[in-house]
Order: sequence, then C-alpha cells, then structure tokens
Amino acid sequence: MPLAESPTRVAIVGGGCAAIAAAFELTRPELGRRFEVTVYQQGWRLGGKGASGRGQHGRIEEHGLHVWMGCYENAFRLMREAYAELGRDPSTCSIASVRDAFMPTPHIGLAHWEPRTKDWSVWTAMFPPLPGEPGMPLGDPASASADHPFSIPGYLVRIARVMLSLFRTAYGEPIATGLPKGPALLDLAGELARTYLGGVASIRTLAGQQILTATELLRTWPHPRQGLNTQKGPLGPQELNGAPGTTAVLTGLLLALVRTLNRIELATAVEPVPERAAEVLEIIVVALVGVLRDGVLLDPRGLDALDDHDFIDWLRGHGLSRGAANSSFVRGLYGLMFAYEGGERTRPRAAAGQCLRGCLRMFFTYRGSFFWKMRSGMGDIVFAPLYEVLRRRGVKFEFFHRLVEVGLSDSERPHVDTLTFRVQAETNSGGDYEPLVRIRGVPCWPAEPDWSQLRDGEALRRRGVDFENFWHSDHVSVRKLRVGREFDFVVLGVSLGEIPHVCGQILVRDPRWRAMVENVRTVATQALQLWTTPSLEGLGWTRGPVTLTSFVHPFDTWADMSHLLDQEDWSSGVPGSIAYFCNVIADRDLEPLGVPDRSFRVRATELVRRNALTFVERDLAVLWPRLRRSDGEFAIEALQPEGAKDGSSSWLDQQFCSANVSPTDRYVQCVPGSPAHRISPLDRTYDNLTIAGDWTSCGLNLGCVEAAVMSGLLAAHAVSGSPRLESIVGYDHI
Repeated sequence: MPLAESPTRVAIVGGGCAAIAAAFELTRPELGRRFEVTVYQQGWRLGGKGASGRGQHGRIEEHGLHVWMGCYENAFRLMREAYAELGRDPSTCSIASVRDAFMPTPHIGLAHWEPRTKDWSVWTAMFPPLPGEPGMPLGDPASASADHPFSIPGYLVRIARVMLSLFRTAYGEPIATGLPKGPALLDLAGELARTYLGGVASIRTLAGQQILTATELLRTWPHPRQGLNTQKGPLGPQELNGAPGTTAVLTGLLLALVRTLNRIELATAVEPVPERAAEVLEIIVVALVGVLRDGVLLDPRGLDALDDHDFIDWLRGHGLSRGAANSSFVRGLYGLMFAYEGGERTRPRAAAGQCLRGCLRMFFTYRGSFFWKMRSGMGDIVFAPLYEVLRRRGVKFEFFHRLVEVGLSDSERPHVDTLTFRVQAETNSGGDYEPLVRIRGVPCWPAEPDWSQLRDGEALRRRGVDFENFWHSDHVSVRKLRVGREFDFVVLGVSLGEIPHVCGQILVRDPRWRAMVENVRTVATQALQLWTTPSLEGLGWTRGPVTLTSFVHPFDTWADMSHLLDQEDWSSGVPGSIAYFCNVIADRDLEPLGVPDRSFRVRATELVRRNALTFVERDLAVLWPRLRRSDGEFAIEALQPEGAKDGSSSWLDQQFCSANVSPTDRYVQCVPGSPAHRISPLDRTYDNLTIAGDWTSCGLNLGCVEAAVMSGLLAAHAVSGSPRLESIVGYDHI
C-alpha cells in the first residue's frame, strides 16, 4: 500500500484579512488536508488594520471606522461560509449568523461648505436596496444579463437608472412616469431621452434612433477583458470600432448633455439637494464621455489604461466643471480612500482607472444595502469566527511572533530559505496562547493581552511592553524557520509598510520589488470614538443613524455606531450614543514629533487627542447643535457618560483615540502611476513565496476589505490552484 503524501507545510505571516482569507481557502475540507497551515502573528490578536479589542466596560475599540460595502462580494461570501461552518447556537450567542453580524445601512450623508451662506449644509439620502444580498450566489455571468451586476449591460442599466433618479431630483419631473420596470437598456435610454432631453433643442436630434441603436450595440458587444462575464454578441470590438459614428454619437450626446445641465433651471434654488444631485449627474456623464473618448471599452487594459491620471484631473480634462470637481461628492470619494498624498488635504491624488472601477462597483454592483455596518467590533464579527473555524480545521496559530527577515537561497532559482522571528513572549504552560474572551456570550479579542497566560506577564505589563508597537523590539528569543524543516511554502501577508524592514534581501536583488515599495504610497490615519450621555436626537441630530463624509479636517468622516451599545458591557450609566470619526494625518504634522522610536505612538496619540479637542469644541456642533448650550458654551457634560467616568476631569480621557502611524498600520493608497508597480500574488519569481494584502495587484487595487480578501484568494490559488480564478467575483473585470 503506497504511503500517503505528506501535506505541504504553509507558513502564513500576518493576521489581516488577506492572510486569513488565504488560510481559509487552503484548509477547505474539499482539499483533503493537502496543506498544513501555521499562522505567525505579532502580538495577541488577529486583524491587522481591522483589529479591534474590548476595553473597559467591554467597550469596542477599533483602529478606525470600518463599514462594509454592498459590493464586497468575496468578503461577504467568506463570512457567510465561515458562520455556516461555525454553526453557533443562537440561544447562547447573539451573533450566530451573517444576518446577526451585519446590518443594512442605506442612509448616507455629505457635508458641504456653502460659500453663499458661509456655513455648512448637509445632504443625506437613503440609497435604495438593490436585489439580493452580497456574498450570495450570482446568476450565470455567461448570460451577460442586465440583472447580473458584474457585466457591461449590468453597469449600463444601473447607470441609466441612477441618471434618471438624479434628473428627477435635480430638475424636477416633467411628466408623471416612473422608472421603467424592465431591465432593458433600450427602454431606459429611450425613457431618459423622451422624459428629460426631448425638449432641449441641442440634444433632441442626437437623442433619436441613432442613440438607441448605439446603446443596443453596446449592450450586446463584449469587452476584451470580459470573456468570463459576457456572451459574445453580434458585433465584436473590431466590428463595433468600424460601426460608423457609434462612439461619436454617444460622445456627442453626452457632451451636449454636459453643456446643457447648467442651463436647465434647478427644481429649487433654496435646498442643496438638487444642486448636489446635479453635480453627481455631471460627474457620471463626464466619466462616460471620458471612457468613450479614451477608447477604454476597446482597450485590452480596460480601466487600467487611465491609471497614470489623477481622477479629478482626468474628469476636468473631459469637461467637468470646477464646481463639480470641488463638490462634496468628489471630496467624499477621496476621503473614503484617504486619497491625499502625504496626508495633505490640498493634494488629492487617486489613480483614475482604479477610482472609476471602485465607483462602478460601489454604486452599481451593490446588493441589498449600499453600506453594511457590523453589529460589534470587526475583531468580534470577522476575525473571532474565522479564528474559531481555522482552529477547528487544524490551523496552528503562533502568536507573539514578529517577522524580522525573509531569507533567500543562493540558488539560481531563488526561493525563501529561512524566516526569522522575534518571539515577543511565551506562555506559562509552553502551549498555545488562548486569545479570546466572552462578552455577553460573544467571543471577542481583548484590547490588551491576557498577561496571566504569559511567562513573567505581570513584569511585562508593568514595563509597558507594547507588542503591536513597531518600534518596541522587546523579545524573549529569536526563532529561525528553515525551508524543508518547518515550512515548504510562504504566504507573506504583512502590510506594505513592513516590506522594507523584513524583505531586505529581496529588495537588493529585485528591482520590481524596489519599484513597488518606492511607488505604492501609504498614509497615516487617525480615529476618534465618542460615547455620549444624550442620544443622537438629544445631541440635535434628527435625521437618524447615518454615515457621513466630506466634513471638516481633522475628522471628515462620521458614522453613528449607537447600535453597538447592546454589545458592550455597561453595568450602569449606559451612554446614549456612540460615534466614530476618522481622517488622514499629514506627514508634516508628524515631523515635529521627532524621530520614530518606542514612544512615537504615544506622542502621535497625543497629537490625535489635540486634534480631537479642537474638532469637538470648534466644529462638531455643526452636526450636533446641542453640543452648544443656549449661552454658547460647550456642553462638556454631553461627553461624560456616567458609566465611563474614571475620576478624570477631562472629557477626552473617557473617550478613545487611535494614531495609526506605525508602518504596519498606515493605509495603502493608489496614487496615479502606482498600480503598474504592484506585484500580483500570482507572480512566481520566487518558487515558494506568494504575497497577500490590499497593496498587491489583485483586480481591485484600493485599500479595502474586499481587495484584501481578493488578494488572499489569489495567494491561495498560487499555492494550491484553488479557488478557480473565475470564481473570484470581479477579478480581471473592467
């Protein structure tokens, strides 16, 4: 009887979304234990930039604001499968399924500075639910159905629907017609032309049969990169390219529409809503003009062909007005991606192709709700269930292991020969560290390690050892793993900021890696969490729970997170609301803090605290008017919940601030020209090494959960051939 093959030993370094997604894929039961996986993670918890912990009163403390989008198909599928496999008992655990874990959040807001009134205005809207839920099986993509969001017809139909809605909001509704009930692009184009453009002389001629014919051609022709997602229609790219005037007709119609928008009287001159809708409509139209003019639909690179341009600059080059370019919508997009070079608010920079791809997916492929909020911290909702599933599958976790060097072989065909770690701490028993605690029946990660499990743990705690501080080098030993003995294959899932510090040998020999490190930028971020005594309405916000952006520096994005109160462990004096805020930190603001060392994070946190004081006492009353009493004084008592009082006189001491300044914590950006320097997890330059993270080339080159999960799936494919590339939703898609 032949001996069974030994499993391939895979060392996964890092505990963020990409690394854990790779571990999940490599240990699927259907792979028959082909892989023996060990995860090496610094400190006591998983999560990377998505880590959270439970502090005093069971308070959820995050690195920042984490809200999932309804277009995160791969990430939601991962969580659906994890919860299903975990099979928690809802009678003992309140978060037992994906439906328990995520809640739809359709209410979105934009803050806008009004030069005419020299004051802020706020626009909020309920994004309508779209069919299905993210992560559920999609229909057959080969059908190219307009109901399938990841298809050319799907995009165009949803764009047309949004344009109709925006016209209705901005310019009123000339005739009493609803949206077309059918999905046919032809019907939508006809409705758009008849309802809103028919009376405009400069457009009427173009909005006739020619445009309807052109849109029908677009509906049936496949994009060169769309082989997996569309069905070849009667006209391919070459035939369409030769179709007389098709692109010119479309471009002419759209340009005429842009020229006409500002000449049509808005539905009202008082409310900001029509003006905001008109700006968004103009952006959509100009983006379509740019795509047509630049030949993107016929370019084998797809939207990547635009990546040398900044998104705003690209739109301006195709006719976007200055007002729309400076709109709260555009600022909100850049704020959502922390897309400010060097953290400077005056230097918005985002690769046009990637930004446009992100917008298409965000606005036109979401299912269910536009946003989904987690019903607890990201550590509790995402990483605790994944950790439990992986432990059941036999994955070994080596906590308190900080990677310091990836060693290469001297052979002609290079491969990883060694992995060197600093062991930060050891358990008293010499066995596994048990990281989770239960709060209200839910497995959670604590905000600090369980010192009682660690050898000399009390002494480590008194010394202030910070296992997650990049500049703390404290360790008890050095451990070197060797290929063929402790590992066969490596999935390097650390953050981009760590690469220069752990991959020195690769950087010396590989110019592509050097170019990636030099060109793919990162930015420091800051986060503020407030627990308040009054409810949201008691603070003066009467529009209900919201996620709002494009507000003022230093915290331009706010999300009401009061729903988390049910998951925290307040024995008395339960606060009335919770609010999360976040934004970038400019590198120049960090320079006065001195050379980074073991106390640098403390100094940076003090900077964030000063920013928080300024923001709350100067700006926040715009959103929460009752933070100002009738005498004009700051209502400090609103930020001193009875249950949070600790004897300190400062309201800020009862809140939570985070300075994400370590190389491991900085957010990965996508500045113009940088996507070409990203390396794919499928790259096999090094025989036994793949990379994973939202900094890789993964089909969605933006800093988000979905990109990280997609990268992790690609890394797993590089090791095992599974999952199939076509099963990664949106990969190699426009």
